[in-house]
Amino acid sequence: MVRTENLVFEYEKRDEEGNVIGKSRAIDEVNIDVEEGQFIAILGHNGSGKSTFAKHLNAILVPTEGSIWVNGRDTRKPEELWNVRQSAGMVFQNPDNQIIGTVVEEDVGFGPENLGVPTNEIWERVEESLKAVGMIEYRHHSPNKLSGGQKQRVAIAGVIAMRPKCIVLDEPTAMLDPNGRREVLRTVEELRRQEKVTVILITHYMEEVIDADKVFVMDHGHVVMEGTPREIFSQVDTLKSYRLDVPQVTILADELQKRGIPVPAGILRKEELVEALCRLK
Repeated sequence: MVRTENLVFEYEKRDEEGNVIGKSRAIDEVNIDVEEGQFIAILGHNGSGKSTFAKHLNAILVPTEGSIWVNGRDTRKPEELWNVRQSAGMVFQNPDNQIIGTVVEEDVGFGPENLGVPTNEIWERVEESLKAVGMIEYRHHSPNKLSGGQKQRVAIAGVIAMRPKCIVLDEPTAMLDPNGRREVLRTVEELRRQEKVTVILITHYMEEVIDADKVFVMDHGHVVMEGTPREIFSQVDTLKSYRLDVPQVTILADELQKRGIPVPAGILRKEELVEALCRLK
């Protein structure tokens, strides 16, 4: 679904008068492969390059050097722009930046309408998409009166209605409370199971990635770690060196290990730790 080859992106630095005074490399020789239907998580602290990478998946940005293919399309080719953006739908951090309709169902139908989808099919897609995110009863509501989590689910529905093969979520829960975060992630996971779409989640919340098929950790524009969630979270000290938090239960298990208590490495859930401790009796 996504393949990058020595991907490089540089921002131009400008002075107060707008003159270019140098360049800053935000992505540096990144190679990532994502298979169709996978749930991929990309972690990193602020400034690691993860959001810059996300913008390449929808051709909002194009490489300075190297290449990225989305659903087999080279994002550098202007004639492929339409196909790339139909293949990969973006959900941004702030849903207010993505919701433009005054009524929920009109907002969800905006994308398909711009794709030239026939009117009857648009309304079918709107209904299916709102059902998929559990927001069908709010179809006639104003988005302004919804909670943050509900707004984000409407934004996701708007992307689903365009029938992309891949959904890219760029820190979609950063502005939400814990309940809002859980409902958005539950929606995305349910969608992936039912619709078989590829999901790429950009985040710095460790708890959000424990069900991912694969995790990539970025730092200063480089991919510095990759593996399954268990492989990544078994390296607590390494994650801390990249200024990333670690789930509390994983830290507790790591501290118990360091004190000679034989619990497995990379514990991700409270239930796993309880089970491991019970086996020690």
